[in-house]
Amino acid sequence: MGITIIFLIVLLVFILFIATLTKLSNWQKLFAVLGFVGFFVILFVGLFIYGLNQGKMVGREEFAENTIENHIIKKDSVADHVSDFRKKLSNKALSIIDSSVRYTPDYVSISYPNGDVPAKTGVCTDVVIRSYRKLGIDLQKEVHEDMRANFSIYPKNWGATKTDTNIDHRRVPNLETFFSRKGKKLAVSQNADDYKTGAIVTWMINDKLPHIGIVTNKLSKDGKRRLIVHNVGGGQVLEDCLFKYTIVGHFVYEG
Repeated sequence: MGITIIFLIVLLVFILFIATLTKLSNWQKLFAVLGFVGFFVILFVGLFIYGLNQGKMVGREEFAENTIENHIIKKDSVADHVSDFRKKLSNKALSIIDSSVRYTPDYVSISYPNGDVPAKTGVCTDVVIRSYRKLGIDLQKEVHEDMRANFSIYPKNWGATKTDTNIDHRRVPNLETFFSRKGKKLAVSQNADDYKTGAIVTWMINDKLPHIGIVTNKLSKDGKRRLIVHNVGGGQVLEDCLFKYTIVGHFVYEG
């Protein structure tokens, strides 16, 4: 609006100036006014088009920024093409994260079935047991029944001569055997993308300590590895530890 008023004022002044020029004919005066008006019309049209282009550029920049921002926001998780059960297992594992859980590898007498050690204590296997239990699967019962029927197949690392519902399901080698028999044993590799949401991974730490954890849909900061819910001494936590230890097992078990 302001520019329009200024234009009209300048045009009026120009017309008055032309009118005072007695040497020009009326036609010449008319052409001078029309030329003056035409100049400003072209100028205004040019400015208008320039403004539109600037607006489009800003819009593109904002769109690009929003796209990048959305990508960063979404980059903390991945939508793997796995079963709903595996997605739920990942969510249940994430739901039990608690760094205050004390790593307590003691032998504890627990009830059967659905027995559990005190909530604020546990080891790596308890992360798996508790996550599956939230989906209605009692690994204490499942492992015990399979061991009772197939005791000779299971490891004898502890000199066991019979099943023990207090501890059998809390031992990594027993879970590895159970998952191999009742679930699916997958290949072990150094390719992070092979380890997808809801899978179970086992490791050997320093060639002597068996370890186990659950692969989630959460990604490492660089977006290259899925994070693991496990307990190796710092509580039930989510960590980027897929290749921190030597992987010895890779399983899927859906009950």
